Amino acid sequence: MLISVVIPVFNEEWNIPIISNSIASLFNAIPYDYEILFVNDGSTDNSLQALKTVASENKHIKYISFSRNFGKDNALLAGFDFAKGDAVITMDADMQHPPELIPKLIDLWQQGNAVVYTYREDKNEHAAKMNQLSSTFFYRLINHLSDVELEDGIADYRLLDKKVVAILNNLHEDRPFFRGLVKWVGFQQTGIPYKPHARATGETKYDHKALVRLALQGLTSFSVKPLNIAIYLGFSFSALSVCYLPYVLYSLLYGKAISGWASTIVTIVFFGGLQLMILGIMGIYLGKLFMQSKQRPKYIIDETNIQ
Repeated sequence: MLISVVIPVFNEEWNIPIISNSIASLFNAIPYDYEILFVNDGSTDNSLQALKTVASENKHIKYISFSRNFGKDNALLAGFDFAKGDAVITMDADMQHPPELIPKLIDLWQQGNAVVYTYREDKNEHAAKMNQLSSTFFYRLINHLSDVELEDGIADYRLLDKKVVAILNNLHEDRPFFRGLVKWVGFQQTGIPYKPHARATGETKYDHKALVRLALQGLTSFSVKPLNIAIYLGFSFSALSVCYLPYVLYSLLYGKAISGWASTIVTIVFFGGLQLMILGIMGIYLGKLFMQSKQRPKYIIDETNIQ
């Protein structure tokens, strides 16, 4: 059987030879054929040259290089499109996903699981405290607001049977969120905990802005609950405003002056901000429809060694 390992790459020139050698050594010790498919997602360093070097040294290594940065999930999609394996393993290039876990993923797949995913056993001690807190908050929020259940710390380190990959390839979402989509497709799935390693070299490419974009993408891809919440907020504050009528009538009938310029301004600003927030939620969904309607390609390949 052939196992495809798909690895998105963004500015990981020093990690590429490390992870490729590690995976090759591992597969030399187990009875499976393999291919390693790197997807260069518009790197600005020498990642492409590093890919060409390792590919020239190992016939099992293939690479795809994008014309620009299209995002990690689109890089995974390209890997799915070109992977030829009976099963596809996705993992990061920074060595935080331990390659030695691959035999266990394959074993659980052989037991009948179409999806074998991983999640962090504990907090990522190699990440900043703020990133740890934001990650925990994100998974709790998406589990409350979306229609899929994601374990805290679920990772892009997973094994997918080829039938699952075929279904993912046929989904035509503008910005796929594979952590949720993999759970959404169903089939027999099992998860295993793992402890992330420290990065081999370099620094993480995810900043706070990228994490916020990922959170919004995940929430709006699997639920319309934010729109429902906006409706409930509108009804709730409309109902609360009715409670203000008795005071207004009392002041009108008994000649009591209605003072409070500051409170009036605060109220206007509050409701104005609330309206803008609700319009923003609606705008996100409309924006997703707008981008989906364009039907632009998810990625553009500039160079590859795949025949």
